[in-house]
Amino acid sequence: MGTAMVITGSDATLGLDSQYGAEVAREMKPEIAGHTVEFNHQDDGCNAEGGQAAARALVADPQIVAIIGTSCSSAGVPAAEITSDAGVILISASNTAPSLTAPDTHEPFYLRTAHNDLLQGEAVARYACEELGVTSAATIHDGSPYAQQLQQVFADNFTEICDGTITTQEAINVGDTDFRPLLTSIAAEEPEFLYYPVFVAEGGLITSQARETAGLDDIPLAGSDGMFSPAFLDAAGGAAEGMYLSGPDLSFSGDFYQSEFLPAYTEVSGEEQPVSVFHAHAFDAYNMLADAIEEVGVMGDDGSLTIDRQALRDAMFATTDFQGVTGNLSCDENGDCADTKISVSQVTDGEFVRIWPEE
Repeated sequence: MGTAMVITGSDATLGLDSQYGAEVAREMKPEIAGHTVEFNHQDDGCNAEGGQAAARALVADPQIVAIIGTSCSSAGVPAAEITSDAGVILISASNTAPSLTAPDTHEPFYLRTAHNDLLQGEAVARYACEELGVTSAATIHDGSPYAQQLQQVFADNFTEICDGTITTQEAINVGDTDFRPLLTSIAAEEPEFLYYPVFVAEGGLITSQARETAGLDDIPLAGSDGMFSPAFLDAAGGAAEGMYLSGPDLSFSGDFYQSEFLPAYTEVSGEEQPVSVFHAHAFDAYNMLADAIEEVGVMGDDGSLTIDRQALRDAMFATTDFQGVTGNLSCDENGDCADTKISVSQVTDGEFVRIWPEE
């Protein structure tokens, strides 16, 4: 199997977390249909260029049966086209951009166990108006498919469901470091809520600089799963205290996650706690692939295993009621497989504390 995750740079915790989840799955199920599983790990860079390079490297290897990845939707868009053209399954644990599974833009060999941000954007909008009682909001995105589409879904739902006002929707460039002029401009419109679903480096700087900007220094700040990492808390420092972050709900039912998965994660990664939020989604992706391979693989007299790529694709898309760590997964015709549950956490005493919905 191949993996295409962001494993270097400021967003490495996002990809490493998923890679560790896949490695835990392999530790627990090291053989599929009597054959040992080996990984070819590639770095998707959390950008289009990295996604292209990782996908091309993996589809060029005839031993690759399927790929778990990418980490970022910006890498997933070009990677999905390349892998689908090659007839290789690409299943992502953390891509959430709606366009990846939209009927008119979905690539035929692409699936995901992560949620669709059509649901996350709505959840954040509902939390903002129904729980925090705000009536106006501003957004910031970085131009990536993930951030741009998620803030737009939030904005659409905030106006339609909440009858709220979007004061401004601003864009930044990845790599920018001084957001003070932009934040001052946003503050002039007097929003009651600022939503910026970007990534760790820019998210940390926006958070610290917003808290220094008059008019934004005491309003609720919110991000999403691209910043849901201890690395973000380090980047933002004390300015992150009290802010909100949405993402997949990690309050998994049953005791397998606590008693078996987390100890295995620590053994594989050396980390006491998961470094991001999509590890269980990667674990489920591996096991869904394992089931599908065992279903369609044909054993030869010499012990070889033949896996027809179209048959594997069809088996994956036919997945129904798969009992995963993240829930009960069923794949639709556009590759959305998640049992979606979105939660909101608040940074309290330097930790992410789940606060909504109530358990």
